[in-house]
Amino acid sequence: MERTQLSPYTNHHTTRKEQSIHTYTDSGGGETCPDDDKWASRLLRQCAQAISEKDSAKINHLLWMLNELSSPYGDCDQKLAYYFLQALFCKATESGQRCYKTLVSVADKSHCFDSARKLILKFQEVSPWTTFGHVASNGAILEAFDGETKLHIIDISNTLCTQWPTLLEALATRSDETPSLKLTVVVTASLVSSVMKEITQRMEKFARLMGVPFEIKVINGSNMPLGNLTKEELGVKEDEAVAVNCIGALKRVEVEERGDVIRLFSSLKPRVVTIVEEEADFTSSRSDFVKCFDDCLRYYTLYFEMLEDSFTPTSNERLMLERECSRSIIRVLSCDDKQNIGSGDCERREKGNQWCERLKEVFSNVGFSDDVVDDVKALLRRYRTGWSLVHDQTNTKTDSGIYLAWKDESVVWASAWKP
Repeated sequence: MERTQLSPYTNHHTTRKEQSIHTYTDSGGGETCPDDDKWASRLLRQCAQAISEKDSAKINHLLWMLNELSSPYGDCDQKLAYYFLQALFCKATESGQRCYKTLVSVADKSHCFDSARKLILKFQEVSPWTTFGHVASNGAILEAFDGETKLHIIDISNTLCTQWPTLLEALATRSDETPSLKLTVVVTASLVSSVMKEITQRMEKFARLMGVPFEIKVINGSNMPLGNLTKEELGVKEDEAVAVNCIGALKRVEVEERGDVIRLFSSLKPRVVTIVEEEADFTSSRSDFVKCFDDCLRYYTLYFEMLEDSFTPTSNERLMLERECSRSIIRVLSCDDKQNIGSGDCERREKGNQWCERLKEVFSNVGFSDDVVDDVKALLRRYRTGWSLVHDQTNTKTDSGIYLAWKDESVVWASAWKP
């Protein structure tokens, strides 16, 4: 395990917090004490409401209060206040687009394979947030490919191919003939594109080690509508058994284009389509700023609390993951969707039941077998307490997937579908 370094700002922040512990009076005459539980959520909601009402005096007062109390190096409340303050300021000043592009540019310049790899592997070590979907999807794909010899996976994910080594191992140990695997990776995030050359070389080397005939192709889909891809561009052939795998990537597709993407999947005639998305709704409320803000705050409060519980207080990886959130929060709350159509940076998450309504138009839900569910449960036992597996939460008669829950709150949804 890597040794993490103490942030040079920690001592400064502690002093600042001690100096700031006193009671403020808001513009409505009520008192707000930063020592109260969930003070950040209360102040942030008040500020979002003031922005919605265009109450400039209250906006300025609350932004000042949040600026005094927030810090990226404090406790969970102080971090939430810090990152949501950025988004609220951008919304109030109509500077979200410029700020977002600046943050993305800075991240692009500092992004490299080693740091990206260490970050994602460390996250997978301490939390099942991404590995939950990997295990469930791999299980469904392997079952759909049973007995097939020419396999083709269309991978629309941004997890640096960390899902595939375990699947290659499983293929290498099949009792029948070892099949060939073609992996077509469609990259939907510009940050991932910059490291795919190194990843491709490592994947090819690992496949040789496993003795699995392997081919990998990378398609940059970050600057084009995903639904515009064709069967020919994806290299799908008639004699291949095809699977489509989407891990956390469909949220980046513009809402109006999601039907096109699902129809694209159907045209590939896949044996299975696996979909994994975070359980949050930033879509149905996008025309109501306060409602969208509440949904966004609820989701990221859970996420930040999970990070706080999973990492040490001085973890550099935790800080990097939180900084990634700042870009997403600003994108959701402070940017006009119409300014980024087709650029692959949409952040409009939808919940599992919303995705089901879309997918059921052309697919049928497969459900996960008992063996796959047992594998997921075994995975969760490797992590600290608090994680659990929850089955379909809707009242429909058909099973629409499984959920990863953290402290009884569903956070990630996984499902498998067939034409």
